[in-house]
Amino acid sequence: MALRVLNVTQNMRSFTRGVDLIKRYKSALTVKKTLLNIPATQVTKLDNGLRVASEDSGASTATVGLWIDAGSRSENEKNNGVAHFLEHMAFKGTAKRSQTDLELEVENLGAHLNAYTSREQTVFYAKCLSKDVPKAVEILADIIQNSKLGEAEIARERSVILREMQEVESNLQEVVFDHLHATAYQGTPLGQTILGPTKNIQSIGKSDLTDYIQTHYKASRIVLAGAGGVKHDELVKLADQSLGRLEASLLPAEVTPCRFTGSEVRVRDDSLPLAHVAIAVEGCGWTDQDNIPLMVANTLVGAWDRSQGGGANNASNLARASAEDNLCHSFQSFNTCYKDTGLWGIYFVCDPLQCEDMLFNVQTEWMRLCTMVTEAEVERAKNLLKTNMLLQLDGTTPICEDIGRQILCYNRRIPLHELEQRIDAVSVQNVRDVGMKYVYDRCPAVAAVGPVENLPDYNRIRSSMYWLRV
Repeated sequence: MALRVLNVTQNMRSFTRGVDLIKRYKSALTVKKTLLNIPATQVTKLDNGLRVASEDSGASTATVGLWIDAGSRSENEKNNGVAHFLEHMAFKGTAKRSQTDLELEVENLGAHLNAYTSREQTVFYAKCLSKDVPKAVEILADIIQNSKLGEAEIARERSVILREMQEVESNLQEVVFDHLHATAYQGTPLGQTILGPTKNIQSIGKSDLTDYIQTHYKASRIVLAGAGGVKHDELVKLADQSLGRLEASLLPAEVTPCRFTGSEVRVRDDSLPLAHVAIAVEGCGWTDQDNIPLMVANTLVGAWDRSQGGGANNASNLARASAEDNLCHSFQSFNTCYKDTGLWGIYFVCDPLQCEDMLFNVQTEWMRLCTMVTEAEVERAKNLLKTNMLLQLDGTTPICEDIGRQILCYNRRIPLHELEQRIDAVSVQNVRDVGMKYVYDRCPAVAAVGPVENLPDYNRIRSSMYWLRV
């Protein structure tokens, strides 16, 4: 009788496993079908070189924006901060719209107008109802072509930017990443901050802003991107009407090589309660074949915050150690890409006495990733990366941002099903290989702010970037 019950139980388990496998297979097929059925991103190039790219989902709202291949990397020491200054001046009136007219027009549409500047790109975008896309495109085109750049507005905005700089200085994560870039790319444009130094902000005038526009705001360096309820053919016509007269650049945009330097910067301030530390090695650029394996490796290291649950049940080794041994308050791994280089590393916040232990665990995890990471860990990281990728594309604005950035970086938008296949193709050996290539025995860049007396000196940090084992 007992044997019969045992046989029945085993049969039930086999049946349950079979049902689970069928469910997983059906789920995988559903995901693949869904990814394949996502509307294609259509791309059209105007006669002047400006690219129009859009994805029509048939939604009742839409996001349209201008992605410009110019940021703080396109500046020099004398005009550093001018790209961000221009972003502020964009909403201060044009030749045919005063600032008040512009604000009222956007408010009456119920739209949202915004902009941001990064190290390699400047972006102006609007979120609106689908029927208002023509007006949104016309406003964006007016902003980048006909900004008034009045002296009174420049003087007013100068004080706004100086206040913004004070706010940024109180955000220690921003401060640490600025220091990290400054030391990792010292003496190159990528080492400059996006906001620029105070002396530049105080001296930037109309001629500096005009020169930057005339040099960098060329049609071939601009992408008009749209997502949501956007008809591509209509968007192309709108672009031709509003942006067709933009000057085409005969020469391709030059990229000044930015060398990476293994080095450190420490700003010791014992009045702060916590130490903020970032350590990174040189990663790869957007178009490098190693980018996807590095993204998987970055996801594998993961992120953790003391306020979240999990504790000993975290899948990430570093998160588990941080929770069990109280090593830090939070950490997050990052993979920041630029055209020809990148920063791959980790940022953590910890108590002053835990700096050494936390860094030891970080570097131990890095060395393990290079030499003995397991297949199960890589599979988990790949699944998490795909999930995060899809979650980040929730809404018309993130999709529009993805389109604009990818057209500038790759000159096409990689379809989601292709990206999923490229992630699935990453093997354990691929992760170990990129670890050995970019992390193992490499000179890192280190930036630390706060009570960092217990952070090991640079030579000790460097000597922990490899293992000597018999």
